[in-house]
Amino acid sequence: MRKTGFALLAGLFVLSIAAGGWAAEPAGKSAAVAEPPSWQTATVVEETATVEAVDQKTRMVTLKGPKGKSVTFKASEEVRNLAQVKVGDEVKFAYYESIAVRVLKAGEAFPTAGESAAMARAKPGEKPAGVIGTETTVNATITALDKKAKTATLKGEDGKSVTVTPLRPEKLDEVKVGDRLVITYTEAIAVKVEKKEKK
Repeated sequence: MRKTGFALLAGLFVLSIAAGGWAAEPAGKSAAVAEPPSWQTATVVEETATVEAVDQKTRMVTLKGPKGKSVTFKASEEVRNLAQVKVGDEVKFAYYESIAVRVLKAGEAFPTAGESAAMARAKPGEKPAGVIGTETTVNATITALDKKAKTATLKGEDGKSVTVTPLRPEKLDEVKVGDRLVITYTEAIAVKVEKKEKK
Protein backbone atom coordinates (compact mmCIF):
# COMPACT_ATOMS: atom_id res chain seq x y z
CA MET A 1 0.00 0.00 0.00
CA ARG A 2 1.22 3.50 -0.73
CA LYS A 3 2.01 5.91 2.09
CA THR A 4 -1.11 7.81 3.08
CA GLY A 5 -0.02 10.08 5.90
CA PHE A 6 -1.92 13.22 6.82
CA ALA A 7 0.42 15.49 4.87
CA LEU A 8 -0.15 13.49 1.68
CA LEU A 9 -3.90 13.34 2.16
CA ALA A 10 -4.02 17.06 2.80
CA GLY A 11 -2.04 17.65 -0.34
CA LEU A 12 -4.72 15.84 -2.33
CA PHE A 13 -7.00 18.75 -1.56
CA VAL A 14 -4.88 20.73 -3.99
CA LEU A 15 -5.75 18.38 -6.83
CA SER A 16 -8.80 18.47 -9.01
CA ILE A 17 -10.55 15.68 -7.18
CA ALA A 18 -13.27 17.94 -6.11
CA ALA A 19 -17.42 14.14 -6.18
CA GLY A 20 -20.61 14.23 -4.60
CA GLY A 21 -19.83 11.68 -1.89
CA TRP A 22 -17.98 8.52 -1.01
CA ALA A 23 -20.28 6.16 -2.92
CA ALA A 24 -19.14 7.19 -6.38
CA GLU A 25 -17.77 4.34 -8.50
CA PRO A 26 -13.96 4.70 -8.47
CA ALA A 27 -13.45 3.25 -11.91
CA GLY A 28 -15.49 1.81 -14.71
CA LYS A 29 -16.30 -1.88 -14.61
CA SER A 30 -14.06 -3.91 -16.87
CA ALA A 31 -14.34 -7.37 -18.28
CA ALA A 32 -11.71 -8.42 -15.75
CA VAL A 33 -14.16 -8.07 -12.87
CA ALA A 34 -17.26 -9.34 -14.67
CA GLU A 35 -16.76 -12.60 -12.77
CA PRO A 36 -16.18 -12.69 -8.99
CA PRO A 37 -12.46 -12.76 -8.14
CA SER A 38 -10.91 -15.96 -6.87
CA TRP A 39 -9.56 -13.87 -4.00
CA GLN A 40 -9.23 -10.21 -3.12
CA THR A 41 -7.35 -8.04 -0.63
CA ALA A 42 -8.64 -4.56 0.20
CA THR A 43 -7.50 -1.74 2.47
CA VAL A 44 -9.25 1.45 3.53
CA VAL A 45 -7.54 4.33 5.35
CA GLU A 46 -9.62 7.22 6.69
CA GLU A 47 -8.56 10.46 8.37
CA THR A 48 -10.29 13.67 9.37
CA ALA A 49 -8.71 17.13 9.55
CA THR A 50 -10.08 20.49 10.68
CA VAL A 51 -9.85 23.74 8.71
CA GLU A 52 -7.78 26.13 10.84
CA ALA A 53 -7.54 28.93 8.30
CA VAL A 54 -8.66 29.72 4.77
CA ASP A 55 -7.84 32.80 2.69
CA GLN A 56 -10.27 33.04 -0.20
CA LYS A 57 -8.17 35.68 -1.99
CA THR A 58 -4.88 33.74 -2.00
CA ARG A 59 -6.58 30.31 -1.77
CA MET A 60 -4.23 29.32 1.05
CA VAL A 61 -5.72 26.67 3.37
CA THR A 62 -4.42 25.37 6.69
CA LEU A 63 -5.61 21.98 7.93
CA LYS A 64 -4.99 20.51 11.37
CA GLY A 65 -4.69 16.74 11.50
CA PRO A 66 -5.94 14.31 14.17
CA LYS A 67 -2.55 14.35 15.91
CA GLY A 68 -2.36 18.14 16.04
CA LYS A 69 -0.04 18.58 13.05
CA SER A 70 -0.92 21.44 10.70
CA VAL A 71 -0.35 21.65 6.95
CA THR A 72 -0.71 24.80 4.83
CA PHE A 73 -1.07 24.69 1.06
CA LYS A 74 -2.61 26.52 -1.87
CA ALA A 75 -5.83 25.06 -3.26
CA SER A 76 -5.69 25.05 -7.04
CA GLU A 77 -8.37 26.64 -9.21
CA GLU A 78 -9.56 23.10 -9.91
CA VAL A 79 -10.89 22.84 -6.36
CA ARG A 80 -14.48 23.85 -6.89
CA ASN A 81 -16.52 25.75 -4.26
CA LEU A 82 -13.62 26.82 -2.05
CA ALA A 83 -15.78 29.79 -1.03
CA GLN A 84 -17.99 27.35 0.88
CA VAL A 85 -15.11 26.28 3.12
CA LYS A 86 -15.11 27.88 6.58
CA VAL A 87 -12.80 27.75 9.59
CA GLY A 88 -13.92 24.84 11.77
CA ASP A 89 -15.14 22.71 8.86
CA GLU A 90 -14.02 19.09 8.80
CA VAL A 91 -12.19 17.64 5.80
CA LYS A 92 -12.62 13.88 5.55
CA PHE A 93 -10.18 11.81 3.51
CA ALA A 94 -10.59 8.18 2.48
CA TYR A 95 -8.06 6.05 0.57
CA TYR A 96 -9.12 2.70 -0.89
CA GLU A 97 -6.82 0.12 -2.43
CA SER A 98 -7.55 -3.43 -3.57
CA ILE A 99 -5.93 -6.25 -5.51
CA ALA A 100 -8.24 -8.88 -6.99
CA VAL A 101 -7.02 -12.06 -8.65
CA ARG A 102 -9.19 -14.29 -10.82
CA VAL A 103 -8.09 -17.67 -12.17
CA LEU A 104 -9.51 -18.13 -15.66
CA LYS A 105 -11.47 -21.25 -16.44
CA ALA A 106 -10.28 -23.71 -19.08
CA GLY A 107 -10.96 -22.31 -22.54
CA GLU A 108 -11.77 -18.82 -21.23
CA ALA A 109 -10.01 -16.03 -23.11
CA PHE A 110 -8.08 -13.25 -21.45
CA PRO A 111 -10.12 -10.03 -21.12
CA THR A 112 -8.77 -6.77 -22.52
CA ALA A 113 -6.00 -5.47 -20.29
CA GLY A 114 -5.44 -1.79 -19.58
CA GLU A 115 -6.34 1.04 -17.25
CA SER A 116 -9.54 3.01 -16.72
CA ALA A 117 -10.14 6.06 -14.57
CA ALA A 118 -13.05 8.07 -13.24
CA MET A 119 -13.47 11.37 -11.44
CA ALA A 120 -16.47 13.20 -10.01
CA ARG A 121 -16.90 16.64 -8.47
CA ALA A 122 -19.34 18.46 -6.23
CA LYS A 123 -22.07 20.60 -7.74
CA PRO A 124 -21.64 24.40 -7.78
CA GLY A 125 -22.57 25.91 -4.42
CA GLU A 126 -21.94 22.73 -2.43
CA LYS A 127 -19.11 22.08 0.00
CA PRO A 128 -16.03 20.84 -1.91
CA ALA A 129 -16.02 17.06 -2.34
CA GLY A 130 -14.49 14.70 -4.83
CA VAL A 131 -13.44 11.20 -5.71
CA ILE A 132 -10.91 9.96 -8.21
CA GLY A 133 -9.97 6.38 -8.94
CA THR A 134 -8.12 4.12 -11.32
CA GLU A 135 -8.47 0.44 -12.16
CA THR A 136 -5.63 -1.43 -13.85
CA THR A 137 -6.05 -4.92 -15.32
CA VAL A 138 -3.10 -7.18 -16.11
CA ASN A 139 -3.18 -10.67 -17.64
CA ALA A 140 -0.51 -13.23 -16.74
CA THR A 141 0.29 -16.94 -16.80
CA ILE A 142 1.95 -18.81 -13.92
CA THR A 143 5.20 -20.32 -15.21
CA ALA A 144 6.73 -21.40 -11.87
CA LEU A 145 5.78 -21.84 -8.23
CA ASP A 146 8.09 -22.03 -5.22
CA LYS A 147 5.91 -22.75 -2.21
CA LYS A 148 8.92 -22.95 0.10
CA ALA A 149 10.01 -19.44 -0.83
CA LYS A 150 6.34 -18.42 -1.16
CA THR A 151 6.82 -16.98 -4.64
CA ALA A 152 5.23 -17.29 -8.05
CA THR A 153 6.71 -16.43 -11.44
CA LEU A 154 4.27 -14.76 -13.79
CA LYS A 155 4.62 -14.19 -17.53
CA GLY A 156 2.67 -11.28 -19.00
CA GLU A 157 1.14 -10.99 -22.43
CA ASP A 158 4.18 -8.95 -23.49
CA GLY A 159 6.40 -11.97 -22.82
CA LYS A 160 8.13 -10.47 -19.79
CA SER A 161 8.37 -12.48 -16.56
CA VAL A 162 8.40 -11.37 -12.95
CA THR A 163 8.68 -13.28 -9.67
CA VAL A 164 6.37 -12.06 -6.93
CA THR A 165 5.48 -12.83 -3.34
CA PRO A 166 1.67 -12.75 -3.00
CA LEU A 167 0.09 -10.72 -0.21
CA ARG A 168 -1.64 -13.96 0.76
CA PRO A 169 0.98 -16.72 0.22
CA GLU A 170 -1.47 -19.41 1.31
CA LYS A 171 -3.30 -18.87 -1.98
CA LEU A 172 -0.39 -20.48 -3.81
CA ASP A 173 -1.92 -23.81 -2.77
CA GLU A 174 -4.97 -22.99 -4.90
CA VAL A 175 -3.11 -22.49 -8.19
CA LYS A 176 -0.73 -24.45 -10.42
CA VAL A 177 1.79 -23.84 -13.18
CA GLY A 178 -0.06 -23.02 -16.39
CA ASP A 179 -2.96 -21.26 -14.69
CA ARG A 180 -3.91 -17.96 -16.31
CA LEU A 181 -4.64 -15.03 -14.02
CA VAL A 182 -6.44 -11.73 -14.36
CA ILE A 183 -5.06 -9.29 -11.80
CA THR A 184 -7.02 -6.11 -11.11
CA TYR A 185 -5.56 -3.27 -9.05
CA THR A 186 -7.99 -0.57 -7.90
CA GLU A 187 -7.06 2.66 -6.14
CA ALA A 188 -9.43 5.45 -5.14
CA ILE A 189 -9.13 8.63 -3.09
CA ALA A 190 -12.07 10.66 -1.81
CA VAL A 191 -12.16 14.06 -0.13
CA LYS A 192 -15.22 15.65 1.45
CA VAL A 193 -15.68 18.91 3.40
CA GLU A 194 -18.45 19.03 6.00
CA LYS A 195 -19.61 21.51 8.59
CA LYS A 196 -18.53 20.27 11.99
CA GLU A 197 -21.45 18.95 13.97
CA LYS A 198 -22.06 20.55 17.35
CA LYS A 199 -21.94 18.12 20.25
